[in-house]
Amino acid sequence: MTDKMSYQAGEAKGQTQEKASTLMDKAGNAAQSAKETVQAKTETSKMPGNTQKTNFQAGEAKGQTQEKASTLMDKAGNAAQSAKETVTAAGQQVMATAQGAVEGVKNATGMNK
Repeated sequence: MTDKMSYQAGEAKGQTQEKASTLMDKAGNAAQSAKETVQAKTETSKMPGNTQKTNFQAGEAKGQTQEKASTLMDKAGNAAQSAKETVTAAGQQVMATAQGAVEGVKNATGMNK
């Protein structure tokens, strides 16, 4: 039973690492996309008369990027919390199994009377 719990804890850790990696990739992609958007809008702003519009669009792109980053961080936090709960539950199950084994040995040897 202990090997199974160790396997489950390792599996939960691996899944959490995979989710975190995926979220980091998404955050990197969002940041790159925002950077490209700002660069493109900066190029457009070099044309006379487009400064206000470009500044607005750059601010808008920045706000969207911040919102995406915040959402990704929330998802990463949730994934970490889920993994923590899974590992904690597995640990509690291992403890209960061990306690049951101890009680079984005590009963079998007459130490529990």
